[in-house]
Amino acid sequence: MYVNDIGRPDGAFGPEQRQMARRTKEEAQETRHRILDAAERVFQERGVSRTSLNEIAAAAGVTRGAIYHHFHDKSDVFNAMMTRVTLPLEEAMRRLDGPGVNPILVLRETFIDAFRRAIEDPQTRRVFEIAIFKVEYTDETLAVRERHIAHRGEKLEQFERALRLAAARGDIRGDVPPAVAAAGLHALISGVFQNWHLQPDVFDLVAVGTQTFDIFVAGLGFKAD
Repeated sequence: MYVNDIGRPDGAFGPEQRQMARRTKEEAQETRHRILDAAERVFQERGVSRTSLNEIAAAAGVTRGAIYHHFHDKSDVFNAMMTRVTLPLEEAMRRLDGPGVNPILVLRETFIDAFRRAIEDPQTRRVFEIAIFKVEYTDETLAVRERHIAHRGEKLEQFERALRLAAARGDIRGDVPPAVAAAGLHALISGVFQNWHLQPDVFDLVAVGTQTFDIFVAGLGFKAD
Protein backbone atom coordinates (compact mmCIF):
# COMPACT_ATOMS: atom_id res chain seq x y z
CA MET A 1 0.00 0.00 0.00
CA TYR A 2 1.32 3.42 -0.93
CA VAL A 3 1.81 5.77 2.01
CA ASN A 4 1.89 9.47 1.24
CA ASP A 5 4.32 12.01 2.66
CA ILE A 6 2.29 12.64 5.80
CA GLY A 7 2.27 8.99 6.75
CA ARG A 8 -1.35 8.22 5.87
CA PRO A 9 -2.34 5.62 3.26
CA ASP A 10 -3.93 7.09 0.15
CA GLY A 11 -7.70 6.83 0.35
CA ALA A 12 -7.75 7.31 4.13
CA PHE A 13 -9.53 10.43 5.31
CA GLY A 14 -9.25 12.45 8.49
CA PRO A 15 -12.18 13.92 10.45
CA GLU A 16 -12.34 17.10 8.36
CA GLN A 17 -12.43 15.20 5.07
CA ARG A 18 -15.08 12.82 6.36
CA GLN A 19 -17.19 15.71 7.63
CA MET A 20 -16.87 17.45 4.26
CA ALA A 21 -17.89 14.29 2.41
CA ARG A 22 -20.84 13.83 4.74
CA ARG A 23 -21.90 17.46 4.25
CA THR A 24 -21.63 17.09 0.47
CA LYS A 25 -23.80 13.98 0.55
CA GLU A 26 -26.39 15.71 2.74
CA GLU A 27 -26.46 18.72 0.41
CA ALA A 28 -26.95 16.42 -2.58
CA GLN A 29 -29.86 14.72 -0.84
CA GLU A 30 -31.35 18.08 0.07
CA THR A 31 -31.16 19.19 -3.57
CA ARG A 32 -32.74 15.92 -4.71
CA HIS A 33 -35.66 16.34 -2.31
CA ARG A 34 -36.07 19.99 -3.32
CA ILE A 35 -36.36 18.92 -6.96
CA LEU A 36 -38.96 16.28 -6.10
CA ASP A 37 -40.92 18.75 -3.96
CA ALA A 38 -40.96 21.21 -6.86
CA ALA A 39 -41.97 18.48 -9.31
CA GLU A 40 -44.95 17.59 -7.14
CA ARG A 41 -46.16 21.20 -7.17
CA VAL A 42 -45.71 21.70 -10.91
CA PHE A 43 -47.09 18.28 -11.87
CA GLN A 44 -50.19 18.97 -9.81
CA GLU A 45 -50.68 22.39 -11.36
CA ARG A 46 -49.87 21.63 -15.00
CA GLY A 47 -50.04 17.87 -15.37
CA VAL A 48 -47.06 15.61 -16.05
CA SER A 49 -47.07 15.72 -19.86
CA ARG A 50 -47.28 19.54 -19.94
CA THR A 51 -44.47 20.05 -17.44
CA SER A 52 -40.91 20.62 -18.62
CA LEU A 53 -37.67 20.04 -16.76
CA ASN A 54 -36.98 23.76 -17.08
CA GLU A 55 -40.17 24.51 -15.15
CA ILE A 56 -39.23 22.01 -12.45
CA ALA A 57 -35.73 23.51 -12.22
CA ALA A 58 -37.14 27.03 -11.91
CA ALA A 59 -39.60 25.94 -9.20
CA ALA A 60 -36.82 24.17 -7.30
CA GLY A 61 -34.37 27.05 -7.66
CA VAL A 62 -31.75 24.86 -9.36
CA THR A 63 -30.30 24.53 -12.82
CA ARG A 64 -31.48 22.02 -15.41
CA GLY A 65 -28.04 20.44 -15.07
CA ALA A 66 -28.70 19.83 -11.38
CA ILE A 67 -31.78 17.82 -12.32
CA TYR A 68 -29.78 15.71 -14.75
CA HIS A 69 -27.23 15.11 -12.01
CA HIS A 70 -29.92 13.32 -9.99
CA PHE A 71 -32.38 12.07 -12.61
CA HIS A 72 -32.24 10.69 -16.14
CA ASP A 73 -35.36 12.45 -17.45
CA LYS A 74 -38.83 13.65 -16.46
CA SER A 75 -40.16 10.10 -16.14
CA ASP A 76 -37.35 9.34 -13.73
CA VAL A 77 -38.36 12.38 -11.66
CA PHE A 78 -41.97 11.18 -11.62
CA ASN A 79 -41.03 7.64 -10.63
CA ALA A 80 -38.78 8.87 -7.81
CA MET A 81 -41.59 11.12 -6.60
CA MET A 82 -43.93 8.12 -6.46
CA THR A 83 -41.39 5.87 -4.72
CA ARG A 84 -40.85 8.47 -2.02
CA VAL A 85 -44.44 8.13 -0.78
CA THR A 86 -45.19 4.49 -1.66
CA LEU A 87 -42.06 2.94 -0.12
CA PRO A 88 -43.47 2.92 3.45
CA LEU A 89 -46.55 1.12 2.15
CA GLU A 90 -44.38 -1.39 0.30
CA GLU A 91 -42.42 -2.11 3.45
CA ALA A 92 -45.63 -2.79 5.37
CA MET A 93 -46.35 -5.76 3.12
CA ARG A 94 -43.14 -7.43 4.23
CA ARG A 95 -44.91 -8.34 7.45
CA LEU A 96 -46.41 -11.25 5.52
CA ASP A 97 -43.14 -13.07 6.17
CA GLY A 98 -43.46 -12.72 9.93
CA PRO A 99 -44.13 -15.82 12.02
CA GLY A 100 -47.76 -16.48 12.85
CA VAL A 101 -49.13 -13.43 11.04
CA ASN A 102 -52.67 -13.37 9.65
CA PRO A 103 -52.30 -12.37 5.96
CA ILE A 104 -55.81 -10.91 5.76
CA LEU A 105 -55.19 -8.67 8.76
CA VAL A 106 -51.84 -7.55 7.28
CA LEU A 107 -53.65 -6.51 4.11
CA ARG A 108 -56.33 -4.76 6.13
CA GLU A 109 -53.86 -2.82 8.26
CA THR A 110 -51.83 -1.86 5.18
CA PHE A 111 -54.90 -0.49 3.41
CA ILE A 112 -56.06 1.41 6.51
CA ASP A 113 -52.59 2.96 6.79
CA ALA A 114 -52.73 4.00 3.13
CA PHE A 115 -56.22 5.49 3.61
CA ARG A 116 -55.06 7.48 6.63
CA ARG A 117 -51.94 8.72 4.90
CA ALA A 118 -53.99 9.96 1.98
CA ILE A 119 -56.19 11.95 4.38
CA GLU A 120 -53.61 13.19 6.88
CA ASP A 121 -50.43 13.63 4.83
CA PRO A 122 -50.68 16.40 2.19
CA GLN A 123 -47.72 15.02 0.25
CA THR A 124 -49.18 11.52 -0.02
CA ARG A 125 -52.53 12.95 -1.05
CA ARG A 126 -50.93 15.22 -3.65
CA VAL A 127 -48.83 12.45 -5.19
CA PHE A 128 -51.77 10.04 -5.41
CA GLU A 129 -53.83 12.78 -7.04
CA ILE A 130 -51.09 13.36 -9.61
CA ALA A 131 -50.80 9.63 -10.34
CA ILE A 132 -54.57 9.23 -10.76
CA PHE A 133 -55.59 12.42 -12.57
CA LYS A 134 -52.50 14.27 -13.82
CA VAL A 135 -50.76 11.70 -16.02
CA GLU A 136 -51.25 11.50 -19.77
CA TYR A 137 -49.37 8.65 -21.42
CA THR A 138 -47.25 9.96 -24.30
CA ASP A 139 -43.99 8.88 -25.90
CA GLU A 140 -42.19 11.14 -23.46
CA THR A 141 -43.82 9.50 -20.45
CA LEU A 142 -43.58 5.90 -21.65
CA ALA A 143 -41.47 5.04 -18.59
CA VAL A 144 -44.25 6.36 -16.36
CA ARG A 145 -46.74 3.99 -18.00
CA GLU A 146 -44.27 1.15 -17.62
CA ARG A 147 -43.90 1.98 -13.93
CA HIS A 148 -47.65 1.95 -13.46
CA ILE A 149 -47.89 -1.45 -15.12
CA ALA A 150 -44.98 -2.83 -13.11
CA HIS A 151 -46.37 -1.44 -9.85
CA ARG A 152 -49.79 -2.93 -10.59
CA GLY A 153 -48.13 -6.28 -11.27
CA GLU A 154 -46.25 -6.12 -7.99
CA LYS A 155 -49.44 -5.32 -6.07
CA LEU A 156 -51.31 -8.18 -7.71
CA GLU A 157 -48.49 -10.57 -6.82
CA GLN A 158 -48.49 -9.38 -3.20
CA PHE A 159 -52.26 -9.66 -2.89
CA GLU A 160 -52.28 -13.09 -4.51
CA ARG A 161 -49.53 -14.29 -2.19
CA ALA A 162 -51.39 -13.00 0.88
CA LEU A 163 -54.64 -14.63 -0.23
CA ARG A 164 -52.88 -17.89 -1.04
CA LEU A 165 -51.33 -17.91 2.44
CA ALA A 166 -54.73 -17.16 3.95
CA ALA A 167 -56.31 -20.05 2.05
CA ALA A 168 -53.53 -22.39 3.20
CA ARG A 169 -54.22 -21.34 6.79
CA GLY A 170 -57.92 -21.98 6.34
CA ASP A 171 -58.80 -18.30 6.89
CA ILE A 172 -60.63 -18.01 3.55
CA ARG A 173 -62.26 -20.41 1.13
CA GLY A 174 -59.94 -22.36 -1.10
CA ASP A 175 -62.27 -22.63 -4.09
CA VAL A 176 -61.64 -19.07 -5.30
CA PRO A 177 -58.43 -18.83 -7.36
CA PRO A 178 -56.06 -16.45 -5.52
CA ALA A 179 -55.19 -14.67 -8.77
CA VAL A 180 -58.88 -13.91 -9.40
CA ALA A 181 -59.46 -12.74 -5.83
CA ALA A 182 -56.32 -10.57 -5.99
CA ALA A 183 -57.48 -8.90 -9.22
CA GLY A 184 -60.88 -8.19 -7.68
CA LEU A 185 -59.35 -6.78 -4.49
CA HIS A 186 -56.96 -4.56 -6.45
CA ALA A 187 -59.79 -3.19 -8.60
CA LEU A 188 -61.92 -2.58 -5.50
CA ILE A 189 -59.29 -0.68 -3.51
CA SER A 190 -58.10 1.29 -6.55
CA GLY A 191 -61.69 2.30 -7.25
CA VAL A 192 -62.24 3.49 -3.69
CA PHE A 193 -59.04 5.57 -3.85
CA GLN A 194 -59.91 7.09 -7.21
CA ASN A 195 -63.47 8.01 -6.24
CA TRP A 196 -62.36 9.56 -2.95
CA HIS A 197 -59.68 11.67 -4.63
CA LEU A 198 -62.26 12.86 -7.13
CA GLN A 199 -64.54 14.16 -4.33
CA PRO A 200 -62.87 13.84 -0.91
CA ASP A 201 -65.82 15.37 0.94
CA VAL A 202 -68.35 12.83 -0.29
CA PHE A 203 -67.36 9.96 2.00
CA ASP A 204 -64.93 9.01 4.78
CA LEU A 205 -62.07 7.17 3.08
CA VAL A 206 -60.99 5.19 6.14
CA ALA A 207 -64.50 4.13 7.13
CA VAL A 208 -65.76 3.29 3.65
CA GLY A 209 -62.47 1.80 2.49
CA THR A 210 -62.25 -0.46 5.53
CA GLN A 211 -65.87 -1.57 5.30
CA THR A 212 -65.46 -2.29 1.60
CA PHE A 213 -62.42 -4.46 2.30
CA ASP A 214 -64.23 -6.27 5.11
CA ILE A 215 -67.21 -7.03 2.87
CA PHE A 216 -64.92 -8.36 0.14
CA VAL A 217 -62.95 -10.74 2.38
CA ALA A 218 -66.17 -11.82 4.14
CA GLY A 219 -67.33 -12.98 0.71
CA LEU A 220 -64.20 -15.14 0.61
CA GLY A 221 -65.21 -16.71 3.90
CA PHE A 222 -63.00 -14.67 6.24
CA LYS A 223 -64.27 -14.22 9.77
CA ALA A 224 -62.48 -11.77 12.07
CA ASP A 225 -61.66 -13.14 15.53
